[in-house]
Amino acid sequence: MKRNVDHATEAVWAGEKAYRVHGASQVPVVNSVAYNYDDLDHWYQVAIGEEDGHIYGRNTNPTVASFEDKIKQMEGAEAATSFSTGMAAISNTLHTFLRPGDRVVSIKDTYGGTNKIFTEFLPKLDIEIELCETGNHEAMENEIKKGCRLIHLETPTNPTVKITDIERIAELAREQDALLVVDNTFATPILQNPLSLGADLVIHSATKFLGGHADALGGVLCGRKDLVEQVFHYREINGATMDPNAAYLMIRGMKTLDLRVWKQTENAGRLAEYLSNHPAVAEVFYPGLEDHPNHEIAKKQMKGFGSMFSFSLHGGMDAVKEVLPRLEFANRAANLGAVETTVGPARTTSHVESTPEERAELGIAEGLIRYSAGIESFDDLKQDLENALQALNVSNAQS
Repeated sequence: MKRNVDHATEAVWAGEKAYRVHGASQVPVVNSVAYNYDDLDHWYQVAIGEEDGHIYGRNTNPTVASFEDKIKQMEGAEAATSFSTGMAAISNTLHTFLRPGDRVVSIKDTYGGTNKIFTEFLPKLDIEIELCETGNHEAMENEIKKGCRLIHLETPTNPTVKITDIERIAELAREQDALLVVDNTFATPILQNPLSLGADLVIHSATKFLGGHADALGGVLCGRKDLVEQVFHYREINGATMDPNAAYLMIRGMKTLDLRVWKQTENAGRLAEYLSNHPAVAEVFYPGLEDHPNHEIAKKQMKGFGSMFSFSLHGGMDAVKEVLPRLEFANRAANLGAVETTVGPARTTSHVESTPEERAELGIAEGLIRYSAGIESFDDLKQDLENALQALNVSNAQS
């Protein structure tokens, strides 16, 4: 499919036609573990990668391949490979390229699971990790110039929605011969394409926006073919394979990705603006707000500011416990990117694995609320928040 085709069209059509059979208008779910070959020479050629085909489900699967082709085209990548979860995509990528003695430069504000890999697991393998203050590009550049094998960015970050200038870091990464990996989960290919900004690899937790319906787990990596093939080999041996049923749900969900993301982005922007003027709200974090410290960078590299924001209340966790249970149109759950609005404090969602002290070190307040705007009516979501926030006035009056 040509690159001048809009993402909305790619989301519906990309990567599907070659996998439809018997005239079906949809990609089928292929649950076969293995694939039969009468011609042993052909079987061998497929097994060693000389010819197209499938031999065993841990390696490849037709339904999964269709999903990979779709996201590959949407990210403008040479290749893609998928995983059982988003964290499998991140960990498999890191373990493919890093060796004892290597150095990684990243940011402090990554998702809690990613942060744990950097602070707990990789150091045990004698891999040096330098985590920089997110948004302090000068400090990050200084660390990169000291030498590193890999740079990992997450932008926007989870849950503080901070932004890093991908193009700026990519230029230095090339000079230092370092791999630049960007987690694009929050932005999706609809709002941001890191490969076009100079990244080598882009990762998604497909569980979130790509699937969009909170009913399937998955992860995916896109980028240069030579790099993706190395990660694929690591994954096929270590076994973090995407299930074909999950791949089918991803394909189906992605058909409405463009519609969902733009509606969610509209809701998030208007809700963030509303909350930033609410007396019960101490602070709102959203790159679409003009007072966000990274607003100009986000405006430069993103087509929209996304559907994720976070905010804190006067009164901290006590206030959070008053407000969140009163929301009618929101799931209080450890997920994001679904058609339904989803909320929760970082201590039970993005950074549940971290201690209170670790969250404080990362600048994540215990009472910080992560808000993933859904596709509901803005007026209903706004009124829902207003009704819930009124509980603080009642509570304050009673005390």
